[in-house]
Amino acid sequence: MCVSTLGTFPLQKPHLPEEGSKTVTKQPLPEMVSSLRLPTLTSLFSPSFTRRTTVSLRRRLHIRPPLAAGFSVQSAASSPPETEDRVDHKKSSRAQDPANTDRVITPRSQDFNAWYLDVIANAELADYGPVRGTMVIRPYGYAIWEAIQDYLNVKFKETGHSNMYFPQFIPYSFIEKEASHVEGFSPELALVTIGGGKELEEKLVVRPTSETIVNHMFTQWIHSYRDLPLMINQWANVTRWEMRTKPFVRTLEFLWQEGHTAHATPEEAEKEALQMMDVYTEFAYEQAAIPVIAGRKSKVETFAGADKTYTIEAMMGDRKALQAGTSHNLGQNFSRAFGTQFTDENGQRQHVWQTSWAISTRFVGGIIMTHGDDSGLMLPPRIAPIQVVIVPIWKKADEKTGVLNAASSVAEILKTAGLKVKLDDADQRTPGWKFNFWEMKGVPLRIEIGPRDVSSGSVVISRRDVPGKQGKVFGISMEPSILEAYVKDRLDEIQSSLLQRAISFRDSNIVDVSSYEELKEVISLGKWARGPWSASDADELRVKEETGATIRCFPFEQPQGIKTCLMTGNYAKEVAIFAKSY
Repeated sequence: MCVSTLGTFPLQKPHLPEEGSKTVTKQPLPEMVSSLRLPTLTSLFSPSFTRRTTVSLRRRLHIRPPLAAGFSVQSAASSPPETEDRVDHKKSSRAQDPANTDRVITPRSQDFNAWYLDVIANAELADYGPVRGTMVIRPYGYAIWEAIQDYLNVKFKETGHSNMYFPQFIPYSFIEKEASHVEGFSPELALVTIGGGKELEEKLVVRPTSETIVNHMFTQWIHSYRDLPLMINQWANVTRWEMRTKPFVRTLEFLWQEGHTAHATPEEAEKEALQMMDVYTEFAYEQAAIPVIAGRKSKVETFAGADKTYTIEAMMGDRKALQAGTSHNLGQNFSRAFGTQFTDENGQRQHVWQTSWAISTRFVGGIIMTHGDDSGLMLPPRIAPIQVVIVPIWKKADEKTGVLNAASSVAEILKTAGLKVKLDDADQRTPGWKFNFWEMKGVPLRIEIGPRDVSSGSVVISRRDVPGKQGKVFGISMEPSILEAYVKDRLDEIQSSLLQRAISFRDSNIVDVSSYEELKEVISLGKWARGPWSASDADELRVKEETGATIRCFPFEQPQGIKTCLMTGNYAKEVAIFAKSY
């Protein structure tokens, strides 16, 4: 099988659309056959993916896990006098594990991108694939994705959708049927031209999205109004030959869910598109603790082939925007291109009205960049693969059995209560090393059990989101009902605390503006600008060219009162949010 990309890449792409929101760029379409070639792989990575960074990250991934000196110092300093055994263990940890004294997580304030890559490496979320621009999602990273899947699968089925699967190879002629669709996607298509050692009669597209093949099948399945609505979802991988990549956020291949629905009326399609926005927004707030802003994309940023695109936009720790999920009202654009029709109740043939909507593994990147700190990951409990880690502590051989038995008992109590628990009873690492390691992995709660705790029938519990003494509580009873209630309450507090912290950060970095000069000033400070907008597409592109910012959305929640466009001075019906983005 021979895979190539379609056409040659322009040296500078006027608009680099995001996952799930491919927009139409006014460029001539590349020649179809004569210009088929594979671009040089070195062109596929962003400047931030320098050789030094790549080599450094790969080296760190094979050291499990080189931790920062600041972790050990902070942990030891935060231990009160009555936990001398814990302090001793941390001192011995630093002596036995030299890696603990070498900081390998770059501070966020120093270099946000380097920090992000360091966290992915040290928390064992992903590694680079052998093809540049691809990644291998490691078990811990995939477990976060599974938590996202578990929640959304339930919601999709509650709202009437069924899971199924479509082939990843799509005839190129399908892509050509919808003009704006092929124009929006052609620079990023990967094509199969040879199969079984022979040149194919028709090129095959490696799935960039599935609207075309879905419509081909819908045309065969939909005949009458009785067949509607048809509502399906698939969990799949997609391929887009991106020029600039970043693990989880933008890669040549990524995982996602994509929903596709067909309806008898435009009102039903619009209701569906907005309903899925509600599902995504609820997930972001309640599960991921990310306070997204939901709204409508501008025409310039609308998905290629859609009438309307709705989005949830999240503010990352560096104040860039991340498009975290999209829902498209496709109107009848694809149904007309593919002849997807039904006979209505009056016996008339009508084209169906459609939607599509998606969330991808870029949401994992969003979780990292929203909540992480200089110690590594910080995971909201509801999506954390491990909610509680238990670290047994002993010095003498005769203490080991009693401590491990108590630790096993505590683990069983919490597992029976439905919590995701890890008992780290490995002998190869010291307790201090384990503290640092599980902090870096973002586990919300840590339980420590030493000989004195066994004697008193209690445990020590530390919160990941509150460092030092403030986040550590001593003397929590091992009695099952007391321990279970305490741990569940603390997990709820952490979930709420992370959301409130993210809301405060977001709101303090959104500035209302009333003129273009104010907008430029706010964007230059790295913040989001919010202001009335009714200007043209050309004006929107001018903002992007001059500031690097785009309209992230017209929020659903709009301020009251008369508005004047910040660019033209004309009447504006709504405000827009501008920001630089991933």
